[in-house]
Amino acid sequence: MTRMNVCPFPRWLAGGLLLIAAGARAENFLPYPDDPFGTRAGVATGPGRAAVAADWADPCRIDRKPPKTWSLPDVMDQALCHNPQTHQAWANALFQATQLGQAEAAYLPTVNFTMPISRSRNTAGSGFSNSIAISGAGAGITNRQNEFTRVSPTLNINYLLLDFGGREARVELARHALEAANWSHAATLQTVLFQAIQAYYQVFASNASLEAAEATVRSNEEALKAASFRYEVGAAALVDKLQAQTAFNQAEVNRQTAAGNARVALGTLANVMGLKPRDTLQIEPPATDGPVEERERDVQAMIEEAKGLRPDLAAAEAQIKAAESNVQSARSGSLPTLSLVGNFIYDDNIGVRQTPSWVVGVQMAVPLFTGFLNTYQIHGAEVQVAQRAADRDKLDRSIALDVWRAYYQLHTAKETLRSTEDLLAAATKSEEIALGRYKAGAGNIVELLNATASLANARFQRVQSQYNWRIGKAQLAQAIGALDLGAMTRETAGRGKGR
Repeated sequence: MTRMNVCPFPRWLAGGLLLIAAGARAENFLPYPDDPFGTRAGVATGPGRAAVAADWADPCRIDRKPPKTWSLPDVMDQALCHNPQTHQAWANALFQATQLGQAEAAYLPTVNFTMPISRSRNTAGSGFSNSIAISGAGAGITNRQNEFTRVSPTLNINYLLLDFGGREARVELARHALEAANWSHAATLQTVLFQAIQAYYQVFASNASLEAAEATVRSNEEALKAASFRYEVGAAALVDKLQAQTAFNQAEVNRQTAAGNARVALGTLANVMGLKPRDTLQIEPPATDGPVEERERDVQAMIEEAKGLRPDLAAAEAQIKAAESNVQSARSGSLPTLSLVGNFIYDDNIGVRQTPSWVVGVQMAVPLFTGFLNTYQIHGAEVQVAQRAADRDKLDRSIALDVWRAYYQLHTAKETLRSTEDLLAAATKSEEIALGRYKAGAGNIVELLNATASLANARFQRVQSQYNWRIGKAQLAQAIGALDLGAMTRETAGRGKGR
């Protein structure tokens, strides 16, 4: 029986294997820095807070219970916290923060550890074939087989020392991209805030329209009763009754449409709030006060104010800066780089010999020819700067139009609200007189139906003008870039105290 010699297994190798095994689940043993460069500090702490506006308190309170009756501040709070648009914009800002961290990682060296393990065999001696059986008379021919286990743990280090501004340009690119994402998040918050305000008032506008439609049904029902009575006593023709019946049926159709619109408005509000539509959603009605006398502001001054407040314009400016940094990054791609490199190798043929070695040096890489790739990368980056500048200029003009349109729409809504009060009073009086005249036989059915239709239109215009004014105020604030949760909450509280 042949006795095999077994080489002792090195303790350092056993420890290395254990270290590798533990490294596969390193998070269970060693605390790993989650954000070593602190890039997440430049992002909002939650989807309902803007990182670029420190006066916006985070409305997403974990311990907050849904109220039984939702006021306007509650609606705005809920929408900012739970609308998917704010979550999407916030997640994009978080992603840009990781991109900044990746860019800043280039200022640190990279260290890699590899440990190849191999098993080899070679045969030394004389004879025609390694497979010849050696026994008896052939004992003079000898073969010797040697087996080796080789382990070569290697530690490599690479540290970029100089790349002529490319690394810095990539960091600036990522930093401006994060800034743009933060401004875009703030713009999304204002958009969602306006959607919540608009949907809130639209719920009550649709409910008021339903009440107006029901009142119109009652008015047309009175006209139908009067026409039917006069027809039965022979004081009116059948055509009077048929015309009144048609008007009544049309009013009933309008009432049904208004009822459907009211349900749609409630579902739209729930959707903006990040809730599932349901009929049990109880909404607190707004204050019933009308416009107050306010100091008239110059629309041109408001346009200039918007250029300094609009977060989407600030995002566009940040994108231009990011594109300019990208140009510098592309230009650095055609310049040399200087790096510190080094490695340490411990070559161990177990049981035979051990050979440690190390190398430290400086490495220069010079891109001599890239097939004109870098040339077109530079041109593309320069074109992107022009594109971003054109986008900024287009947005700048759009903002001016937004403010102009919102300003005069609010002015019109304010004047219309005052006029519809007189219109409703006159139409109500006219309908009463026309109904009385018709019942007395002094008027005709056409006069009565026209008066009833005018009253229905006056009711509808009155309802729409009341809420168009409220929505218009929020729309103008958004157009300027001054729409925020704190201001709307304070305004709502102020109106509530005045009731």
